[in-house]
Amino acid sequence: MDQGLAGKAAIVTGASRGIGLAIAEKLAAEGVNVLLVARSAGELYAHVARLSRQTTCAAFAIDLREADAAAKAVAAAIARFGRLDFLVNNAGATKRGDFAALTDDDFLDGFALKFHGTVRMTRAAWAALKESRGAIVNIIGIGGRMAAGDFTIGGTVNAALFNFTKAIAQPATRDGIRVNGINPGWIETDRLKGRLAQAAKDKGVDEATARAQALADLKIARFGQPAEIAELAAQLLSPRFAYVQGALIDCDGGLTRAL
Repeated sequence: MDQGLAGKAAIVTGASRGIGLAIAEKLAAEGVNVLLVARSAGELYAHVARLSRQTTCAAFAIDLREADAAAKAVAAAIARFGRLDFLVNNAGATKRGDFAALTDDDFLDGFALKFHGTVRMTRAAWAALKESRGAIVNIIGIGGRMAAGDFTIGGTVNAALFNFTKAIAQPATRDGIRVNGINPGWIETDRLKGRLAQAAKDKGVDEATARAQALADLKIARFGQPAEIAELAAQLLSPRFAYVQGALIDCDGGLTRAL
């Protein structure tokens, strides 16, 4: 189905791998011009060389923890494409571990990239998105709904982003901007593969067994694919879904069972 996205311009953060890269790939396939933002310059340029066969893409390597990074990224997108229609806030991994072993710096770092990076990117892009009557999709995570003792940083950051997404949808409606959030569950990324490898080592089993045990514990049929999150993100950016505003959509294979 044509999503009506061709010719638009987007920024995707955390676009060097995993969900962010899948979203950049999906948007490029839909004819969107994409600025891929992440810290990993080498990976970004390799992806841009490939995606530029489909549409105009550019790489912007920067650490979104830096206070002026968001403004620089938005300026780069507008300079390259002449406009900005979409912002996908995806950057930000947070440290897991036993709460007593986590430091103030661990918590501050978790908020610095995922929360404050999202806030700054949204603020920096607002005027351009207002002009284009564009859309924002925040990639957040089900950890904000389901508390876990080894995810005290990530869960707290995600919960804050739930509130932020809902809150800014109000002025966004006034300014003609659509804002929604996606909460991925367990998605087949390098991060998940690392967690399963560690679980296999800790339990003294092979990775296939660790995978099966994780699925049984979670009571889900399978893990998700980055491309599935990308498909949902493209729909939320599409004018075909223009009445969806301030929504937080779980995409987790049925893992989240709370109302």
